[in-house]
Amino acid sequence: MKQAIERESRSGDVKSKVSSLAFSEIPLQSRLFIDYQREPLSLTNFYPNAVTSPAGIASFIPTVLTNYPTDRGELCDALVETNENAGAGEKTFANIELLRNADTVAVVTGQQAGLFTGPIYTIYKALSAIKMAELLNERGIKAVPVFWAATEDHDFDEVSSASFIDVSGGLFVTTYSPEAYSMGTPVGSVKIDEGIDATIDALFAAVPHTEFTDELRISLAGSWSDSTFFGDAFLRTLSSILGKFGMVFLDPMNKRLRKLAAPVYAEAVRRSDAIGAGLMARGDELEKRGFHTQVHVETDYFPLFMTDENGRRVALRKAGEEVFRVKGERREFSRGELAELAENEPSRFSPGVMLRPVVQDYLLPTACYFGGGAEIAYFAQNSEVYRVLGRPVTPIFHRQSFTVIEARHRRFLEKFDLDFSGLFDGLEANLLRLANGAIASDTVRLFAETEEKINTALNGLDQSVSRVDSTLADNLAKRRRKIIYHIAAISKKTLLAKARKDETVNRQIDSVFASLLPNGHLQERSINVFSYLNKFGPNFIDWIYDAIDLADKGHGIVNL
Repeated sequence: MKQAIERESRSGDVKSKVSSLAFSEIPLQSRLFIDYQREPLSLTNFYPNAVTSPAGIASFIPTVLTNYPTDRGELCDALVETNENAGAGEKTFANIELLRNADTVAVVTGQQAGLFTGPIYTIYKALSAIKMAELLNERGIKAVPVFWAATEDHDFDEVSSASFIDVSGGLFVTTYSPEAYSMGTPVGSVKIDEGIDATIDALFAAVPHTEFTDELRISLAGSWSDSTFFGDAFLRTLSSILGKFGMVFLDPMNKRLRKLAAPVYAEAVRRSDAIGAGLMARGDELEKRGFHTQVHVETDYFPLFMTDENGRRVALRKAGEEVFRVKGERREFSRGELAELAENEPSRFSPGVMLRPVVQDYLLPTACYFGGGAEIAYFAQNSEVYRVLGRPVTPIFHRQSFTVIEARHRRFLEKFDLDFSGLFDGLEANLLRLANGAIASDTVRLFAETEEKINTALNGLDQSVSRVDSTLADNLAKRRRKIIYHIAAISKKTLLAKARKDETVNRQIDSVFASLLPNGHLQERSINVFSYLNKFGPNFIDWIYDAIDLADKGHGIVNL
């Protein structure tokens, strides 16, 4: 781990120590992501416009502005609509006006519209883009941060849950789904019903009551209310958290935006065969380099979804020469029919995961995009879509990544000489560390002494047996290994049992894992930001913003 660097928060009343852990030391990270973080220029055939640092974006901006085709007036009028609905503040609308200028670029990030904003990495994404826009403006480059809310996605199960730290220090998971929800409906079109009130009641019954709780509850209930659309509630909540930074929110379901996207939709229809072939070839190329194909593309691939008469998002597949069919149905369209529909009725279409970044960067003058590890891996494949459609490939950076360690958890780790990276070994391994330390030192010593005595006795027996018959020595060696193995096994079981009998230690370490590594994954992938806003108030967002170092490509450990 890099040396901790102390940074003072904006409010001046709290200092947080921030250290950095390389992603290569964190389990379950893809090799492609690790290689990209280490040396992006070694992967330029997958990431043609990769840069090594945020400062390198300046050289890409002339390419962005030269190739940007969208009517900024129409774009910004659509953004005004969305941000008025989201309750955005003055700084956001000032940024929208700045975006009307022909020399202004966008720093973009985005995420699915999750319940109560979903996992906290959504906030880290937004703050990363905000920080980058600020950096560019300091260097004389006009830039605004834009958050693309993926309201068109239709996997509601992925976004219908949120996780919090409850009053006991454990993990509380709440799930909400309206009674009238229909599978396949885009998340942005899901209408919230009165059942949301019970979900909010359960949430605030589970979390600690603090000086910030009542205000947070009013804010959350105001955004997530009966008859509000899920996507609107998501944006209103984000706006209430990030409004002072001037973040501009974009809803791709806005009809003005879909009309602006019509040319790229139609071109994707006409070039769908080339897009599919390019993606398959890129997948093969990735595998030859020892990486994984990110999205498995079949010969019937089609880059767009269609919205049916019931408002469901349905997939299209190639069914024959110039013929396309709604997946699982008999309805068919010719390529010409689909291209005409895309041009004249673009609201009936939405891009798939491989096309979405191209649409995003067609609508916005995107200088760079901040994504997660999976998105970085996707970009290695969908850069082919940019190529086929004649668009410059946008540079991508990994969003800032953090684990927040509260003082009580830090004290526990320090007391028992544990560290964050050691938690990846799992709860049982860390209980054994505790037992081998202060909790069961007498038992550890007893087993060590016993093993030593057994080894001494077996050494003497080995000499005696060898004198009788040398072939028996090998047999004894095998049995010695089994004896030592069984002693070690019973030692482990005994130490674990002793550790688990210490209720205080068990409660504390369970709380550490629930907060820092919930369900065995990084905290940021589960815990919702309201857990920390409830404990620390709005200053928490400032502390995280101050902790951001765009030059640091590791995982930040924020000790509060």
